[in-house]
Amino acid sequence: MMTSSRFQIIVIGGSAGAMTALTELLPVLPADYPLPIVIVQHLHPLQDDFHIELYDKKCALTVKEAEDKEPIRIGHVYFAPPNYHLLIEDNLTFSLSTDEKVNYSRPSIDVLFESAADVYGPRLAAIILTGANNDGAEGLRLIKEKGGLVIVQDPQSAEFPFMPAAALQVVKPDFVFGLAEIGRWLAESALQ
Repeated sequence: MMTSSRFQIIVIGGSAGAMTALTELLPVLPADYPLPIVIVQHLHPLQDDFHIELYDKKCALTVKEAEDKEPIRIGHVYFAPPNYHLLIEDNLTFSLSTDEKVNYSRPSIDVLFESAADVYGPRLAAIILTGANNDGAEGLRLIKEKGGLVIVQDPQSAEFPFMPAAALQVVKPDFVFGLAEIGRWLAESALQ
């Protein structure tokens, strides 16, 4: 599937309840999906890779933890490793950081979103899912400032509504969607 999508990458952030949400979203992506997807999901610092194996079995794309200095490739879903901030560099590679926690979190959604906004500007789409803190809200604000597209999960559809509700207090998103609508957007509209 070739596309002339306005987007070059999609970033997603989630916390409490995100495993359930991502288990619904990732299977909608076909094997020839032409955009990379980068995800920060709040994890316990000693989390094993069970979640990676789970998503990889359910998703037609390659699902893996991002590695330091790894080039970003289409056809891949990348997750921030536990206890590391994940950043995107100007040369379209990842970097990992053990800097202080942001919003009590490492990995932090804001750290990923802000670095992605700096690199991709209007070619970036970002999604905030269910969660129990306000991580990601400031990153979404910067993405909007730089011309990127912002989707917030409808708090009424979120298992934990605090994170999307906090985002809605900081940024006016392009869309507020339930999970099924986010899935349709990923599968169709993101590629237009």
